[in-house]
Amino acid sequence: MAIPLVTSINKVVRAAFDFRQQRRDAAKAKAMVRVLFVCMGNICRSPVAEGVFRRMLESAGLDSKVYVDSAGTHSYHVGAPPDPRSQATALRRGVDLRDLRARKVTVADFAEFDYVLAMDRDNFAHLLALCGQSPLQSRIQLFMDYAPELPEQEVPDPYYGGPNGFERVMDLIEEAAEGLLISVRQRYRI
Repeated sequence: MAIPLVTSINKVVRAAFDFRQQRRDAAKAKAMVRVLFVCMGNICRSPVAEGVFRRMLESAGLDSKVYVDSAGTHSYHVGAPPDPRSQATALRRGVDLRDLRARKVTVADFAEFDYVLAMDRDNFAHLLALCGQSPLQSRIQLFMDYAPELPEQEVPDPYYGGPNGFERVMDLIEEAAEGLLISVRQRYRI
């Protein structure tokens, strides 16, 4: 009797995931601007950036005009939720990451997203290599370029550090996200 119950639960979970993915695909298709945040495993920095930028867009009334996603250059954590420390840090600042799941960046992402924002130079280099000689390379940027007043040029990986590292990452992401929002609004006049 346990096997039919497990099968039924799996079908319900799969249907819920498919429905959520269909909603995200529809939102992406309708959006005027598409932004992808990228780190190594898509469980620390890039999902925090996704959540922070979504919150800013909602506050500005632009969440239907700008689609936001995140991905990793490596497939270490595909399907996993954000790191619990990232979730806790973000939640303390009003950003809920529970629904996010890690995915690996794809070649198609370069055509689908207007901004492909790397958290550090290593991931920037991975993205350039994946994109190849395509003219779409111009979409790849360092995220911290949107916070030029800060001395940091990269968002450091907090994975192997303590809780202060996650707080610092959140500070940097909030600063760069504000700069990105200003830039997007100016460029697209929204």
